[in-house]
Amino acid sequence: MDQPVVLITGALTGIGRAAAVAFAKKGANVVVTGRRDEAGSELVEELRAFGAQAEFVNADVRNEDDVRAMVDRTVARFGRLDVAVNNAGTEGQPGPITDQSAETFNATFDTNVLGVVLSMKHQVRAMQEKGSGSIVNISSTYGHEGAAGASVYVGSKHAVEGITKSVALEVAKDGIRVNAVAPGPTDTGMLTRFTGTPENKAVLAAETAMGRLGLSEELADAIVFITSAEASYITGHVLNVDGGMTTN
Repeated sequence: MDQPVVLITGALTGIGRAAAVAFAKKGANVVVTGRRDEAGSELVEELRAFGAQAEFVNADVRNEDDVRAMVDRTVARFGRLDVAVNNAGTEGQPGPITDQSAETFNATFDTNVLGVVLSMKHQVRAMQEKGSGSIVNISSTYGHEGAAGASVYVGSKHAVEGITKSVALEVAKDGIRVNAVAPGPTDTGMLTRFTGTPENKAVLAAETAMGRLGLSEELADAIVFITSAEASYITGHVLNVDGGMTTN
């Protein structure tokens, strides 16, 4: 399809924003979502400068009414949904398990897990109507490697990977592929908040085989690939994009 219709949650910063730009440069029609109207409008103008048709929908992935509306508005605007990138996420509250509470657990899982479940529920509904589609959920190498001081975040990303594989099995017969991309340490605002100091960030970079942080644009390229026709026989897969971190 020459101009795929792409919906990206958590698109206003970091990997989500880079993915929106990458799809726009490839000529896709892009719907971006987030919770800040001004930032959303600015991103849409940037995407349109690449010649893309782009729209912003204010949506909170923790709210099913918002999620339903963002999918329905995408289909109403462009007639279909071809690709969905579920990037909305939070690092939660880093720290030892003894510092965690029901509140910190819920705050992390509501965005990282419930948000993915609700998004896929309505994205799959739209894709089943046309008999094809590609969904990618953004996980983390921590989702299968673990990390001290990040137990709740790790648990949420582990859940995302299991849900991704299960839904891939459910919808393969409908012509829908579902995969996950698992970034290693990537130079984003979330990583800056998570690490707390430049020194901690440098330690993470040194743990990769390539000895550096990833760039949001590098993750975006992997997302574009795994959702594309070039990856048509890949589903239920977790693609590590981590500079060799998980080979150590």
